[in-house]
Amino acid sequence: MTTPGNEFLERTTQGYGAYLCIRSAGGRVDAAGLGALCERVGLANEFDGRAPKGESVAFLRRQEATAGAIADDDVLHADGVIHVASRGQGLVEAFCDDAAKLLAPAARVRVLAGVIGTKNYTGAAMNNWAYARAVVQHPGSLMPNAFLAPQSKTADWWRKGWMERHTYFLPRYDEHGRMASEGHALAAAEGIACLLRRTYRHPVEPAPDGAYDFVSYFECADADVPTFHKVCAALRDVARNPEWRFVREGPIWHGRRVASARELFA
Repeated sequence: MTTPGNEFLERTTQGYGAYLCIRSAGGRVDAAGLGALCERVGLANEFDGRAPKGESVAFLRRQEATAGAIADDDVLHADGVIHVASRGQGLVEAFCDDAAKLLAPAARVRVLAGVIGTKNYTGAAMNNWAYARAVVQHPGSLMPNAFLAPQSKTADWWRKGWMERHTYFLPRYDEHGRMASEGHALAAAEGIACLLRRTYRHPVEPAPDGAYDFVSYFECADADVPTFHKVCAALRDVARNPEWRFVREGPIWHGRRVASARELFA
């Protein structure tokens, strides 16, 4: 496990979340029971685009998926995904347990869980350039596409000191002032205006075997799907973004946001 050192101003958890990746095993899913569970614990539906930060739920129906360097059939072949978020860890854990019981034995469930922590690769200028103008969540009718993208960093990454790790997120320049590489921030810049992004971190860095360091999620309109893939290609280009030499991707799962559990399993 890495130690935070000077890397964080504070390390306060801002929220908890999980993605339940669901593979059909045959049989009938209790969609009505899932809907009732969401109401009972007070989860707002993200499909409406008005869910407050805190307790919310979303239902994502499979479109397609692409395998990554990390083999994970339960994500790659998921027929649907349910997202749950809360300010409290207990609600997320209880929802995942209760939902898994409702889904069994009709489906197999793989849970990707994590926390929202404080930002540590930013300052005032980066916050204003990227986060302050980040896309907020819109209704599912306007931004129907959802991408789940779990990732882990290599052992070489976690052996680096915090100062060196930070250098990979900004452009690098040679001794003549020419840009040698864009870094993560510029490689991903085209997505700031149109891709909603949400990332859960594993509470332990690096994550243990079988878990991911980061579970990233994106939403966008149909017209912006090519931009999502363009940004992914730019980030993977190690000449533009040397950081990606230290990234191992799980499957990229593409879903469609739907309004209810009943629609998810229709």
